[in-house]
Amino acid sequence: MQFEEKTAHDLEWHRLVRHVVSRCVGPGSALEHLPLAESPAEARAGLARTAEALHQLRLGDPLPLDGLVELNLHLARVSRLGALEGGALRDIAAVLAAARKLRRYLQQKRADVPMLMHIAHFDPSLDALYDTIARAVEPDGRLRDDASHELRKLRGEVSALRGRIIRKLESMLIEHESIVQDRFFTIREGRFVVPVRRDAHEKIPGIVHGTSGSGASVFIEPRPLVAQGNRLKMAQSEMEQEELRILSELTDRVRDELASVRSAFESLCLIDLHAASAKFGRELDAHVLPLSEAPEVHLKQARHSLLHIDGVEVVPTDFDLRAGQAVVISGPNAGGKTVALKLLGLTALMMRAGLPVPALEGSSCGFFSPVLTDIGDDQSITRNLSTFSAHVVNLIQILQKAEHGALVLLDELAGSTDPGEGSALATAVVEDLVSAGAAVVVSTHYDRLKAAATSDERIHNASVGFDSERMEPTFAIMHGLPGPSSALMVARRFGVPERVLQRAETLVPAGATAYENLVLELQRLRGSLERGKAALEEREFALKKQETALSEAKTALKEERVRLREKRSDEVLRNLRDADQELKQLRRSLRDETRREEDLLAAKQTVERIRKDVRKSKPGRSLSGSPAQTGEGAADLQAGAQVWVPRLQKNATVLELRGNDTAYVVVGPVKMTLSASELQPPRVAKAKATRSVAAKTAKPKSPRMRTTANTVDLRGMRADEAISSLESFLDRSYGNEEAIVYALHGHGTGALKVAIRQWLRNGSAYVKSYGAAEREEGGDAFTAIELV
Repeated sequence: MQFEEKTAHDLEWHRLVRHVVSRCVGPGSALEHLPLAESPAEARAGLARTAEALHQLRLGDPLPLDGLVELNLHLARVSRLGALEGGALRDIAAVLAAARKLRRYLQQKRADVPMLMHIAHFDPSLDALYDTIARAVEPDGRLRDDASHELRKLRGEVSALRGRIIRKLESMLIEHESIVQDRFFTIREGRFVVPVRRDAHEKIPGIVHGTSGSGASVFIEPRPLVAQGNRLKMAQSEMEQEELRILSELTDRVRDELASVRSAFESLCLIDLHAASAKFGRELDAHVLPLSEAPEVHLKQARHSLLHIDGVEVVPTDFDLRAGQAVVISGPNAGGKTVALKLLGLTALMMRAGLPVPALEGSSCGFFSPVLTDIGDDQSITRNLSTFSAHVVNLIQILQKAEHGALVLLDELAGSTDPGEGSALATAVVEDLVSAGAAVVVSTHYDRLKAAATSDERIHNASVGFDSERMEPTFAIMHGLPGPSSALMVARRFGVPERVLQRAETLVPAGATAYENLVLELQRLRGSLERGKAALEEREFALKKQETALSEAKTALKEERVRLREKRSDEVLRNLRDADQELKQLRRSLRDETRREEDLLAAKQTVERIRKDVRKSKPGRSLSGSPAQTGEGAADLQAGAQVWVPRLQKNATVLELRGNDTAYVVVGPVKMTLSASELQPPRVAKAKATRSVAAKTAKPKSPRMRTTANTVDLRGMRADEAISSLESFLDRSYGNEEAIVYALHGHGTGALKVAIRQWLRNGSAYVKSYGAAEREEGGDAFTAIELV
């Protein structure tokens, strides 16, 4: 044992150990103790291995450990140069198979289980030993017929001899039916015999091998079978010698690999224990807590493991403690003080045993050694010790062993003696333990010990709650406040007669009653504050949730507004494009010299209708209802400049200036004259706002050859006509999911090429990059355009 036996007894540690090891699949299920880490590094490694096993278990991919059986007796026999029987070899083969399976599993999951890999000492050469044993030994432990050529031959001979003898016996039983006792044969001392009536045994010549218990039958080996029986005995002896030779040879093979076999077996048992710890943790919904660097404990909503296993409804507990500090827990009896002490002690030991702890994530615990307790009544008649004397003897040992990093748990310290002297002794003991650097938790009813927290910053008060209205404990730990003993309340709850309680109330000193009432009032106020705090936190959570919902709704509204604006803008441009087409058709028809007067009237009506449609399509106000923004930077207008047209929600290119306050612009295929006050600096789509000009002008990488289908011919056009045709072409190409297209502008004076590339730099939402085409694609007479 790595800690005091009394500590194990007080904390019921052995009961917890049984619950853990019962989940082992191998010989670990018979363990009486769990190994406890001797150092923080060892504890941290054990916790990490359990955490890996628990992670794989929760993923539904547990560690494969089937086939693990006890080998210690078999390996001890091998080490003493003894030969193994078939059953022992079968067990060794099963363990070797389990080792091979687990080795392959760990290698496959090595990124997830590095700590388990570190303790998995499985020599791959043991696979050959497994194959050798498996070829020779049946699953039931018998040697296989083909374990050797000689064994097969001898077993065949024995089988044949036995068959001939049995057939002869069966015929003799029929022939001598009148004198045989029963129609069966049996074996005596390895020889086949038949039961014959005692008075007729001479009628079957042979060798007598005994009589029945009643003496009525004589067992005779018929003389005709004696020779065959002799041959059978010889064959059986040779067969047994061959079996012993094979078993000895297999044992020697195991002996040659004894160290590796033992190492593999021990690794399997250790990993099995971590797997059992993981199962224990999953069943308790526990977590592997991080090991703090310092000896301190911070628990959030921790639960007592054994009470949880027993199905008791457990009230979760928060607790904070560190070395060199003491927590004094007070409050009524049966309120949960002792449960809190045991919870802390079990947590400290579980961390050293590599076990998950039933507490919320965010909890942590340090390395405590030793863990010392004084819980329960240790009176002994045989040792002539009273309750108080037994506690004093234990306290002396605790004071001698307590040091920095020790965890000391004291229940009702010095409580079985005079209250005045007992409280003084309890206070002195706690102060001494804290000075030694131990972490101390003590339960008490002594007011002096509670008051020590007001003068010594190393000592802190805590209390178990008591609901005075329902007259029952709440089992919740409240830090920072002492608790009243509430002895009379507890007595009333358990049914002490009221006349006794009323008399007791008159005997309680006034100061004590006032103190009890003050502490109860403090607890009531503390409870009220806690409830108010919880309500505020709940309200804050609801407000944050509502704020998040409003923010998401606002974002969705903005996106919908942008979508509607873009949709409206597209409708306006579509109307303008349709009107432009109608006007072009009208121009062509008016150029016809054969036009008639009714044609002119129809054309006039068409122009008027288009004017009304266009006027109706112009958005005079933004979607939010505010007037359209006035122009910015109108004084910087010049031919070729990019501008933003708010009413269309589109960028446009200035073709020429007409006067001081108007500009002739092109938007896609549509040209129009607009007031300078309606124009704003150009806008860049968000998706392209971060794209540099250099990136846009980079030469695109063409994935295919230039064809007539992906090329637009702009030669001979004015700049405005070329840009309009190019934008229509890009629109179609984008809809056809073209990646690379080409614009043919030729060389000429270069003005058309400059205008097109200037527009590509500033104006099109379809363009990702552009540049002169490659030589094999036509060279600088073409501009290659990569679409978004």
